[in-house]
Amino acid sequence: MTDHDLEEFEAADFINRTHKPVPRSYGDALVAAAHEDPRIVCLTADLATPTETDIFRDTFPERYHNVGIAEANMIGLAGGMARTGEIPFVHTFCAFATRRCFDQITMQAAYPNLPVKIIGFLPGVATLLGVSHQAIEDVAMMRTVPNMLVLDPSGPEYHASAVDMARAHDGPVYLRLKRPETPPEHGIIPKSLTAGKGIVAHDGQDITIVAAGLSVGHALVAVGELAREGIAAGVIDMPFIKPIDADLICNAAGRTGALVTAENHSVIGGLGSAVAEILADAGIGLPFRRVGLADRYAEGGSTAYLFRKYHLDSTAIAAACRDVVARKKG
Repeated sequence: MTDHDLEEFEAADFINRTHKPVPRSYGDALVAAAHEDPRIVCLTADLATPTETDIFRDTFPERYHNVGIAEANMIGLAGGMARTGEIPFVHTFCAFATRRCFDQITMQAAYPNLPVKIIGFLPGVATLLGVSHQAIEDVAMMRTVPNMLVLDPSGPEYHASAVDMARAHDGPVYLRLKRPETPPEHGIIPKSLTAGKGIVAHDGQDITIVAAGLSVGHALVAVGELAREGIAAGVIDMPFIKPIDADLICNAAGRTGALVTAENHSVIGGLGSAVAEILADAGIGLPFRRVGLADRYAEGGSTAYLFRKYHLDSTAIAAACRDVVARKKG
């Protein structure tokens, strides 16, 4: 089985045992935006189904471009299209969109501050396909790039709003997405993002968990575990890694006096580092821990297995919170 066969295998929702169709919220949102804005064009590096861009291909074939397995060239093409007045949305897996293309991103999209929208799927360790397809350093890379907006929404309910945010941003965007593996039990109820703002997903007085992407759901589960022990934890869903909501972080730090960050990414350079920088710049000292992938690579596997093995899940988040609360009391 070739790499491309494996990619298509993973894209086939094989984990979905319900045999019900999984909503394709991103693909639908991109098509809706393209109906409204004729400047939007779609590029993909031979991954139409996994990136939900087959919907765009079938709706706007004249505005759809499959460049083949040539990700760096795709960014260059997108830069040229942006210079002609188009708004290119480019699609591949997160690891390919960043590691393979970093020079092209900086020189052909970010330096000229062009509206190139880079859409990455398979964030962090959440894939069977192992190290070659796991993006554990992409947030660290992209948040260092001047002019770049970095988005990591927590679920498909925010995909339509994230597309709108990307389209509205006058410059390059990196949007990190994970397709649902099974149909949401109650469907998808769209929710809105506010540019540069975090979301208070749960209130708590003892500690605040700042989480992004897939880690938000685990943080909310951890809240329940901690509540049974008498620890009131709050959760901030931080979809904007850059620009990050510094005011919300500092207010939470002042109110609860303890913070934990949780991310599907290396603990080096991602959300945890961004929050630590905010606290240091503000002169705020408090008990603090980061939950994320330790300085290592991960094997392939199901999302649930990988989150458990590499201490990214609700159990790991709750353990970090217990430690931080104990330090706060001590």
